[in-house]
Amino acid sequence: MMRQIILASSSPRRKRLLEPLFSNLKIQPSDFEENNSENILPAKLAMKHALGKAREVASRNKSGIVIGADAFVVLDGKVLGKPKDEEDAFEMLKKQNGRWTEVISGVAVIDIDNDKEYAEYELTKVKMNKMTDEEILAYINTKDPMDKAGAFGMQDKGAVFVEKIDGCFSNVVGLPLPLLRKMLKKIGIEVFT
Repeated sequence: MMRQIILASSSPRRKRLLEPLFSNLKIQPSDFEENNSENILPAKLAMKHALGKAREVASRNKSGIVIGADAFVVLDGKVLGKPKDEEDAFEMLKKQNGRWTEVISGVAVIDIDNDKEYAEYELTKVKMNKMTDEEILAYINTKDPMDKAGAFGMQDKGAVFVEKIDGCFSNVVGLPLPLLRKMLKKIGIEVFT
């Protein structure tokens, strides 16, 4: 019997990445409260958030595999989460203008039935193009950057601002699928069966 795969996220990007892989995907957003101000390394923070989200959803289920994730952009060692408002989005994009940033995703997998949990992270470097203030404002007016870490999305109009990436593409979209595949294999779940 195919075990239930539960995504502990309301992210449409993560859902879109996982739907083609799992016909038994269930979406259950987590009520876990993130705290980006903790003074720990960004990779550890991303894993802590991913695990917190997955644990909260796992506590509401009797069986299945829960996937939790958290992603943010890191620039000069500082975490850039989702923008608070349009002004914040402008400042974030202005700081990244023409520079390399890091996209860090924490991924957690909880096997409820066998009481096992794993947390790992993926880091992808992203080089942003030079952008004019007018281009940044026009992009913000599309509303696309408002629900995305670092205020840009690789899978939408924001892709025009990405000059190159070094690392996992799906990580920049919202969920590093090669890493997730490796983690699921640890608990005996194959993506292609």
